[in-house]
Amino acid sequence: MAFFGTNGVRGIANEYITPQLVIDVARSIGTYMGSEGTVAIGRDTRASGEMLKSAAIAGALSVGLTVIDVGIVPTPSIQYYVKDHADAGIVITASHNPREYNGVKLIAEDGSEFSREGEREVEKIYYSRKFTAASWERTGDLRTDLNANEYYIKGIIDSVDSESIFRKGFKVVVDTGCGAGSVTLPFLLRRLGCEVITINAQVDGTFPWRNPEPTPDVLTELIDIVKMTGAVMGVAQDGDADRAVFIDEMGNFIPEDILLAMMAKYVLERKKGPVVTPVSSSSRMLDVTRDAGVELVWTAVGSINVARKMMEVDAVFGGEGNGGLIFPEHQYCRDGAMACAKFLEIIAGGQKLSELAASVPVYYNSKTKVRCEDLEGTMDKVKKAFAGSENKVDAIDGVKIWYDDGWVLIRPSGTEPIIRIFAESGTQERAEGLMKEGVKLVEECKA
Repeated sequence: MAFFGTNGVRGIANEYITPQLVIDVARSIGTYMGSEGTVAIGRDTRASGEMLKSAAIAGALSVGLTVIDVGIVPTPSIQYYVKDHADAGIVITASHNPREYNGVKLIAEDGSEFSREGEREVEKIYYSRKFTAASWERTGDLRTDLNANEYYIKGIIDSVDSESIFRKGFKVVVDTGCGAGSVTLPFLLRRLGCEVITINAQVDGTFPWRNPEPTPDVLTELIDIVKMTGAVMGVAQDGDADRAVFIDEMGNFIPEDILLAMMAKYVLERKKGPVVTPVSSSSRMLDVTRDAGVELVWTAVGSINVARKMMEVDAVFGGEGNGGLIFPEHQYCRDGAMACAKFLEIIAGGQKLSELAASVPVYYNSKTKVRCEDLEGTMDKVKKAFAGSENKVDAIDGVKIWYDDGWVLIRPSGTEPIIRIFAESGTQERAEGLMKEGVKLVEECKA
């Protein structure tokens, strides 16, 4: 299995993600960069963050890089900062993973995530152990810049119709989950003229109230406060704040695949152009783009793949069905705070979130996973099973089989010995039937 997973390297802090591992990742990226240039290094709020950020700084300095320590930052904040102030970035984060995890994510010079090709090159250096070692007088310079979040907030304000939002004085309830969004999202919303009610907005790397993943079952308090206060919406972020999920003004959790289609529809009503999303996304995206008369481009799962393809095709919008929305007018990466500001722009225009959610097509899905020790061999058999099929088959990432009334996607995990099966159709019964057919096929191919 590759060292870099779908989004960086992750594991339990101080067990798998040790200071030595992080030092060596930083030495690897420095060697890859030719020991020249500037790298910005930041972290989310996890308890192990300061330890691992210090390790990343030490590794980068040891190969001769100039290091800018930007402190606690959302991942999109350091990405926005790197774009204009550094040649690369390292962020210590495990995103939505449980509190005991941490990880390392690499950022390219343009602020996007490191390309898969770049990750492979860094990985080769990591395993070869052939790190550059700067001579004693060239061991890099370290400086601190705690203005990255301010720069990021200003960038979002400049990328939306902030004047129309400000005039409305919206009431918004925010649950940043004690993660990195705690140092940006409430302040952004206040700058946009909102009355902000916060919960879990203190910086606390033990995540005392909920784990960093903002699933509906842990957002009951947020939902209750939206209902009680008459807020226009509620928003919750994951640990590194690159994703956000939303509660409408009625207190309803908006499923992330509906959220993606809502925003795509809004963007396409104002600007025409290609839209990019992974093969795991809902057919809602296909319907919305077809209605708008634009091309929908499918990619492999992972925000890196979506962002890179968006640059390639000059897309007007893109994202994943997990709350990760990408707005090219701001930057080519998932950005929870930018998504929040954009939804406020929609509400300022006179449309409620519940109304927009109701305007996108209805589909049902079913998903599960099957443990599998031989991912490659099993997936080869799955692909052969559909060779010559009458149905349309996509092999962009795993195998996606299109039927007249739905689809099933069978793909291997990038981080665990499991195969994921997703299915979607116009009825729940058919979606579950397609999912079960997928499970049966995987079990047969495992044998």
